[in-house]
Amino acid sequence: MYFSLTPDIIYDTKPVSYPFSESDKTIAKNFFRRYEINPDVYGYATYYNKYAVKEGAKIEDIAEGYYGDVKYDWVIILTNNFINPLFSFPLDSYTLKKIAEEKYGDDTYSGIHHYETIETKSGQSIGTKPVIALQGGLRVDKTFYDSPFTFWNGIQNVTVAGNTVSKPILNYDHEVIENEKNREIYILRKKYFFKFIEEFKVKSLYSQSSDFVNKRLKRTGVWWNFLCLKESYLKPL
Repeated sequence: MYFSLTPDIIYDTKPVSYPFSESDKTIAKNFFRRYEINPDVYGYATYYNKYAVKEGAKIEDIAEGYYGDVKYDWVIILTNNFINPLFSFPLDSYTLKKIAEEKYGDDTYSGIHHYETIETKSGQSIGTKPVIALQGGLRVDKTFYDSPFTFWNGIQNVTVAGNTVSKPILNYDHEVIENEKNREIYILRKKYFFKFIEEFKVKSLYSQSSDFVNKRLKRTGVWWNFLCLKESYLKPL
């Protein structure tokens, strides 16, 4: 359905040929035309529901379950601003494993991708809130991991081994973590669904310009630029 709503362009098949003729151009979908949802919209809970994608689920499955038809999968893709759905949507475990093994080879399950800090409390508190000596989840290098770490506990400096306040993240574990970040998506609520479809149809139409043919078609490329130039020379003074 998305492709049926995407407008067309006339482009040159022989951009370096001369002279140009009708046979040197063809009509195709304008995939250079992209759409993006204003990120501010996600702050309004009235428009969207947050949805946790289940293991193995596909976008078309969610579209069918939520909107009643797999052909509306593009609505989910567009409303989440997915550039490449293959890597913007969580992969199933089997696919993730295969991609990781192809990417890292023999180091998939044993190779260290990077090191991360572990949240470490200082032993102090402000009111009922503990004071954090080291924030967790920060990416550090092996030197940090192998070196002592010193912090103030409110009474004196305390030094601990770096490997007690940081940890290695293996290659496969890193890929799992990154994949899980794609688990939560936004689903446009049904009450706004058909309004969104109609607005998309309007936004897909071309407006008047020098390349305009009709609301669903415009010219582009060397062929049209040449004709425009030629026509401008032929205009009477």
